[in-house]
Amino acid sequence: MIITNPQERARFLRFAFVGGIGAVVDFGIANLLTGIFYMDLVWASMISFTAAIASNFLWNRFWTYPDSRSKSVSRQVIQFVTISVIGLAIRTPMIMLLENPTISLFTRLLPTTFLLTPRFMGHNVTLAIAVLVVMMWNFFANRFWTYNDVS
Repeated sequence: MIITNPQERARFLRFAFVGGIGAVVDFGIANLLTGIFYMDLVWASMISFTAAIASNFLWNRFWTYPDSRSKSVSRQVIQFVTISVIGLAIRTPMIMLLENPTISLFTRLLPTTFLLTPRFMGHNVTLAIAVLVVMMWNFFANRFWTYNDVS
């Protein structure tokens, strides 16, 4: 589908770009909450994920799928949020499982004089892995449910 259909490939690239914007929102808020307010990464990740969902829905509704208008906005929001919550359910255990081993890895690998701390690197690498996995889920689930009215 994505490989053979140029229109779907363009949608995927737009979706990925929107996901990039969402990742900036996600990482920015997560780093703010963990770095400045010393919030636990799991909780910070849930808050930052929610902000990214709002950003992603708006960008996808108006830019990635502008031709998806046979469904009401409220129905699409519910579908998009449902898929995103499932994504959060995929993402949260990944973060819980990967956070400490990733921080430990960076503690062993990084010199003590390195600009970024092992905690910062561990949090961000853990979050990046989770974001990439969930982005694939979100694209396919939204394409075939939320935006299934697009030919």
